[in-house]
Amino acid sequence: MLRSKEILKKTEFAYNRSVYKSMGFTEEEVDKPLIGIANSWNELVPGHYNLRSVAEAVKRGIYTAGGTAVEFGVIGACDGSANGGTFGMHFILPSRELIANDIEVMAEAHQLDALVLLGSCDKIVPGMLMAAARLNIPCILVPGGPMLGGICFDGRPSDITSCSEAFGMFSAGKIDRETVDDLEDLSGPTCGSCSFLGTANTMCCLAEAMGMTLPTAALIPAVYAERTRIAVKTGEKIVELVRKNIKARDIITLSSLKNAAVVLNAIGGSTNGVLHLSAIAHELGIAPEVMTEIYDKAGRETPQIVKVNPASKYNMEDFYFSGGIPQVMKELSDYIDASCMTASGSTVSENLSRFKNRYPRNFDVIRKISEPFDSSGGIALLRGNLAPDGCVTKPAAIDPSMRKFTGEARVFDREEDAEDAIIRGEIKSGHVVVIRYEGPKGGPGMREMYKAMKYIYGRGLALSTALITDGRFSGTNNGCFVGHISPEAAEGGPLACVKDGDMITIDIPNRSITLHVDEAEMQSRMENVKMPEPKFKTGYLSIYSKLARSADKGAIVTLD
Repeated sequence: MLRSKEILKKTEFAYNRSVYKSMGFTEEEVDKPLIGIANSWNELVPGHYNLRSVAEAVKRGIYTAGGTAVEFGVIGACDGSANGGTFGMHFILPSRELIANDIEVMAEAHQLDALVLLGSCDKIVPGMLMAAARLNIPCILVPGGPMLGGICFDGRPSDITSCSEAFGMFSAGKIDRETVDDLEDLSGPTCGSCSFLGTANTMCCLAEAMGMTLPTAALIPAVYAERTRIAVKTGEKIVELVRKNIKARDIITLSSLKNAAVVLNAIGGSTNGVLHLSAIAHELGIAPEVMTEIYDKAGRETPQIVKVNPASKYNMEDFYFSGGIPQVMKELSDYIDASCMTASGSTVSENLSRFKNRYPRNFDVIRKISEPFDSSGGIALLRGNLAPDGCVTKPAAIDPSMRKFTGEARVFDREEDAEDAIIRGEIKSGHVVVIRYEGPKGGPGMREMYKAMKYIYGRGLALSTALITDGRFSGTNNGCFVGHISPEAAEGGPLACVKDGDMITIDIPNRSITLHVDEAEMQSRMENVKMPEPKFKTGYLSIYSKLARSADKGAIVTLD
């Protein structure tokens, strides 16, 4: 029995059928599988701007295959609007939990038979995948697709974050204001998720790697006709999954999460991928320690075979032309579990055997496994006296000369203060910028230190300074950075006791981070640390800050 028919098929539930008929649904439509379309379309997020037309294409496929489509809205906030030391950025990561909860509410309240999830961007995609794992009904994700690259700047096609780099250059007197203004108009020439491998595109790639999209769906550009065609195919496929009773937890498994972790390292994706995979794993009851072992193993053993912006001049369309995630997974055949089921109704192995790239492959974008860019992965977990529960960095975006760095701490208790100091020229070569009280609880909301790193790059300090934080970073950031320091300062983590002038060593090859202060002195300092007052005492963030767990646990919200 289909879930929806428990309230629509029984004779005594005439009232429930009348609810649908009052909106014009026919008797025949009410009798078919009821497929929800969770659509995060809005006019605030470029990655979601095309999802209204994508939804219409999905509906075509659902009706062709014999289902009935019922669409509902899902919130989706834009990191691009909120980023860079703004008040709004406090809400971005916490929105992930609201998205998962809202989709759960709609699917369960109306006993939907399946879901097609429409989203492209940073916290929306993981929130949707969390909901899928929680609900365990047939689900498929359709990303909106990446935007195309913009006007050439600094030796490569620009993206919208080039504007921040340009402002850093402008503040240092390296370029004029007209160049900054041109980038503002021309760095984002189309709608779509940002044209670099940030968290948005990383999570779409990982969704495909774990089998929750149809093959190739992650990277087809937003403005391509193929994006519409794959939406139609997804509508058809979701009805097939209902009939075959293939549910989300048949696809999202420990093995498919391992595949996603391998792909994350092979492509040099966003460090936020670690945060979100852990949150998805939590919905399956998988312990954080298990995921930590998976990330560490994947980071040490997986060759990095992809380099795209911010690690190279190539953008997401170049990644797509070179074969995208199917080509990557074919190269990774010895590292992944190809027996995993996928939303296509076939296994990874069966999908890859049918894949043929219809464009010329660029080996500067996706290399052969025998000739990797790096013998280890693009993500590394570090531990040490500054991060007893671990922290995350991204060697794929760090110059090899900066993968072991010792510098003098410059400490800031807010992102905004650090950014002001960088722009004023107070950060010099040899400094380690420390930004604390920006974790899940302390932020609250674990803001991204995106703009600080962009300013450092723009002022020419990328090869001589580092930045560490209990907050996060954008996938577009490059330079020597370490985030997700756990426990966070607001939970009494050692980051709270760092002082200006302390020496800190970041040692990525040896997976360590060290504050050069002896244990007795650290303990004495911690005994005298005065925790700041909560920044929010009313509203959603006041609740979130009380319930959020540390980054090493995926920054999940739980009463446990």
